[in-house]
Amino acid sequence: MTYKILDYDPYLQPYASDIRLRMDNYARKHYELVGRNGKLSDFANGSDYFGFHKTQDGWWYREWAPAAEEVYLTGDMVDWKWLDLKLTSVGNGVFEIFLPGTDALYHGCHVKTIVRHKGQLLDRIPLYIKRVEQDPRDASWCGVIADEPAYKWKRKRFKMPKSPYIYECHIGMSQEKEGIGTYREFAENVLPRVKALGYNTIQLMAIMEHPYYGSFGYQVSSFFAPCSRFGTPNELKALIDAAHQMGIAVLLDLVHSHAVRNTKEGINEFDGTVYQFFHEGSRGEHPAWGTKLFNYNKNEVIHFLLSNLKYWLTEYHFDGFRFDGVTSMLYHDHGLGTAFTDYGKYFSMNTDTDAVTYLQLANELIREVRPDALTIAEDMSAMPGMCLPIEDGGIGFDYRLAMGIPDLWIRLLTKCRDEDWDMWNIWGELTGRRPMEKYIGYAESHDQALVGDKTIMFRLCDSRMYTEMYKDSRDPIISRGMKLHKLIRLATISLGGEGYLNFMGNEFGHPEWIDFPREGNGWSYFYCRRQWHLADDENLKYKELMQFDGAMLKTMETYRIFTEQPTSLYIDNGAKVLVYKRGDLIFVLNFNPTRDLDYLVTVPKKGTYKIVLGTEPIATDQFTTQKMLGNDGLIKMPMHLPARSGFCLEQID
Repeated sequence: MTYKILDYDPYLQPYASDIRLRMDNYARKHYELVGRNGKLSDFANGSDYFGFHKTQDGWWYREWAPAAEEVYLTGDMVDWKWLDLKLTSVGNGVFEIFLPGTDALYHGCHVKTIVRHKGQLLDRIPLYIKRVEQDPRDASWCGVIADEPAYKWKRKRFKMPKSPYIYECHIGMSQEKEGIGTYREFAENVLPRVKALGYNTIQLMAIMEHPYYGSFGYQVSSFFAPCSRFGTPNELKALIDAAHQMGIAVLLDLVHSHAVRNTKEGINEFDGTVYQFFHEGSRGEHPAWGTKLFNYNKNEVIHFLLSNLKYWLTEYHFDGFRFDGVTSMLYHDHGLGTAFTDYGKYFSMNTDTDAVTYLQLANELIREVRPDALTIAEDMSAMPGMCLPIEDGGIGFDYRLAMGIPDLWIRLLTKCRDEDWDMWNIWGELTGRRPMEKYIGYAESHDQALVGDKTIMFRLCDSRMYTEMYKDSRDPIISRGMKLHKLIRLATISLGGEGYLNFMGNEFGHPEWIDFPREGNGWSYFYCRRQWHLADDENLKYKELMQFDGAMLKTMETYRIFTEQPTSLYIDNGAKVLVYKRGDLIFVLNFNPTRDLDYLVTVPKKGTYKIVLGTEPIATDQFTTQKMLGNDGLIKMPMHLPARSGFCLEQID
């Protein structure tokens, strides 16, 4: 059998056997899990069986702990007597207990699991627990019974937007206060901003429970519990419901690439063994992150992870996932130090084929549960077929993050003089795609906002932002920063993909990095918040950046530019000008740092053109083509282009 991926990309022909191996592995594992005609959505029901379940007669509690000799339940309900409630082994590593009476457990009751392994008693948090929090008595992490009334959804059905404009968010640092924000505060204070700007999707970080706040949510401990720092499960559901009522989709920043190594807070060594979920030895340790790595070939692990996907889709009505750390999953060296310069790097002994199969299964399950769900892969390696349908030989994602684009801008801003920017390089980096695959373009995400890095605006202006961002300032550093901040974003959104992403606050050039509370900063929250008042102040330039961001999104969506690929009309490296068409718009970008240009812009048709968006004010907004001498056969239109400016034009006759 041949697969369409080989037709889409002829350079893959020498690796046809590797594509067949990919598909054979997928078919074999799929059969192992559900047989010939079974569905993954019927298989991925772990949360319906394991964990705590209330019935009309009492409570069931079940755990999977294959290496355990005995399993006990303890908590507030037995005054923390460890051995009072013993579970019964029912085979295949499953233990269960029935607690008669609906009041045997209650909302807010703290619980833990006690596992006997090789004679030792180990205190653990239940694997499928739906809520986890720190016990106020001693600050230890405990499972919590969440017996809230069932949330009543106001909008049960939600229609996904056709093109994603994604606002990447962190609930805890989303408020002005020097403290942790809540789900309620986010719904009340931030969602209206997202809607007003024109973003149609939010991507929520740090939702899956994590013991260390400063991990940004990327060291997950309890996979079925939403972060308790931000509020209750029902408050998260209310946030998602509110977003849906505004027409905003909600993605979960999903971490299935690794897990926190903690044993008392996480799933590591739950039954006393590393191999319950993870590889043993060095293969189970991430050398850079200090976390545990899943064994994606183990059917019970796949069951746990697929059940987790289904749970977030059905219980919380998430509209899809951004899969974190996909590159780390795909390769045994996790992509650390590997330059993916040829196709052989993708199909070698370094490739973790079990992880490839798991990602295919995950995408298939998601489509079964929610056919219009959105999946995005964070893969810096550009693995071929990442965003092609599984039946075509792909891995099944909808989009991949265009991770090379922020690297491009950082490289230009730090290692290249403005006058030396290469327009052919910018065009190539922004438009390079795997054949038939879709990308999410972005100039910067949360990665570029952390201490140790800088946002684009902070990199451009640095300390001048503290003193020279008032409206009437003529500071040349601020002027350069304002112009390039807008121009870089216009280039990125119009060339960089079939969707767009921005991190919360970067649209108005947030002046501070992100630094989570830690010993080194006196456990301060000062740098772990968003200073929205800066964008609202009429006397500061931050508002100008925010207004441009909103106008840019509105223009791109109005003209639906993502429905077509960009077409180059003219690239002038000497003048530093890019001219291209996407959809019904002509984009004219002047990256020249010093010269205003009276330029003959190349356009596809004769007529009159009107500016519908500009990064800089200009004397007139209409231009007409003229008959020009020359033998290039191109239609030219005279236009004044200020230095470091960009414009979108529509033909009006």
